[in-house]
Amino acid sequence: MTVGTLQYEAFLFEFNNYGGEINVNSTTNLLTLADGQQMPQEGFGLYKVTGQVTISAAITNAYQAGYRLFDTAQLYQNEAEVGQALADMRVPRAELFVTTKVAEENQGYQQTIASVKDSLHKLQLDYVNLLMIHWPIERAFFDSWQALIDLKKAGLTKSIGVSNFQMIHLQYLATQASEMPVVNQIERHPRLNQAPLVKFDRDHQIVTQAWSPLGRGTILANPVLAEIGARHHKSPAQVVLRWHLQSGVAFIPKSVHQARIKQNMEIYDFELSADEMAKIDGLNDFHRTGKEPALVYEYNKKW
Repeated sequence: MTVGTLQYEAFLFEFNNYGGEINVNSTTNLLTLADGQQMPQEGFGLYKVTGQVTISAAITNAYQAGYRLFDTAQLYQNEAEVGQALADMRVPRAELFVTTKVAEENQGYQQTIASVKDSLHKLQLDYVNLLMIHWPIERAFFDSWQALIDLKKAGLTKSIGVSNFQMIHLQYLATQASEMPVVNQIERHPRLNQAPLVKFDRDHQIVTQAWSPLGRGTILANPVLAEIGARHHKSPAQVVLRWHLQSGVAFIPKSVHQARIKQNMEIYDFELSADEMAKIDGLNDFHRTGKEPALVYEYNKKW
């Protein structure tokens, strides 16, 4: 794949896809990214969701509940099933906001471009709405990001972002990048509120998007959340998702259960007070359910 080929593909994209902004027609709020694109604040996560029947049912139920953002990744090994589920729904492409992420083993300029084209083939799409680097790794740090910039120019993605980048990674990227990420997808929940990083992202016009927004259930038995939930006639999970919403953070809860999928979207009919928000902020104990990004970066220096 050469830059010349990418420029030709950009021409084809403009010719075949001339149009306006995304029409999500959903329940969730829309966030305007630094590049002018709009992204649903609440999305549907597909980490570790496997099997065509399960994925198709989950995506259909999520769409009917109001979700329009569907988040997958090369690492999840379900892009083909996600693509088939979206195709089977036969909804207008403009109503969908699809994201995927480049895995560590696929990073590097040529490898990134080849892997993204493979992802698009599996997803049965001409473009994704948001393409991200999944984890920061030293060996291909700038080359992988340049590939995303060129893929965006070619029209193979509308927006580009990163996942699991800490402040130091974003600061390092800024030393050479001609364009910065518009989204940073990180682990974030009440036990790991990431307040300094969320502020840093906001100050640099980067939308923070929370993966594992419910802390994989580790927070939901907390009595503070139960008390707040009882006051609003909401579940602890709904309280946490409302906390994300009012924090201005995007978030991608995951479930394969129809009732829970629906409940996770029923957070727009109540509001947390400033005191309740502060109490939830106070639950932070720096507990991670996933890997430490700095350690991943250091480990991958060996690649």
